[in-house]
Amino acid sequence: MDMNKRINLELRNKAPEEVTELVLDNCRCVNGEIEGLNDTFKELEYLSMVNVGLSSLARLPSLNKLRKLELSSNNISGGLEVLAEKCPNLTYLNLSGNKIKDLNTVEALQNLKNLKCLDLFNCEITNLEDYRESIFELLQQITYLDGFDQEDNEGSEEDDDEDGDEEDEDEEDDEAGLLEGFEEEEEEDEDEDEDESGSEFGEGEEEVGLSYLMKEEIQDEEDDDDYIEEGEEEEEEEEQEGLRGEKRKRDAEDDGEEDD
Repeated sequence: MDMNKRINLELRNKAPEEVTELVLDNCRCVNGEIEGLNDTFKELEYLSMVNVGLSSLARLPSLNKLRKLELSSNNISGGLEVLAEKCPNLTYLNLSGNKIKDLNTVEALQNLKNLKCLDLFNCEITNLEDYRESIFELLQQITYLDGFDQEDNEGSEEDDDEDGDEEDEDEEDDEAGLLEGFEEEEEEDEDEDEDESGSEFGEGEEEVGLSYLMKEEIQDEEDDDDYIEEGEEEEEEEEQEGLRGEKRKRDAEDDGEEDD
């Protein structure tokens, strides 16, 4: 399948200006040049043209938002200065498996100021003595070469995304600020709810205290009534005892008179 047909297939009824990623791997280009791509793909951020028989980048359109470019397994041997002109915001460039032989060819990448990751694996240039040291000295803006930094620590795509995605970070900061503001509002609402619940609890305590006092008063009145009743009963018993004593006295007097 040629590159023109592949692009139409990948669009899937979308307009070119709506596409942010485009994968054209293993299709074929005519005369080793790019076909079907133009400046209308202005939102493109990721472009992959692996193993398409590409030998020239002269017809690469202006893609100002392009960050990642995959060009491995092609026949590119030079003309890399086009990249800085057409894709100035590249952060990741894969040129592995091409015909790049010397440092002079790579020197054109110095103008890609945002470039962080460069892959030249399986190119002839990797056979040069002090290849890695020379590339890091020549391209001081890059962090990873062939997947490793200068201390041979392995990198990842996440590192590339973090270094080259300042706009996304700004958006995340804005979202974080909004979320923090929302959380603060929620905390304020919770504090207000706690204050309201606290006042309600205080009122409840007052009600409980009043009812307790009322119960105590009622209990005191009941105790007084019981005390009065007990006193009255004692007085009645004393009166009855007195009456019985007077009766016994009279009976004794009556018995004395009869004896006389």
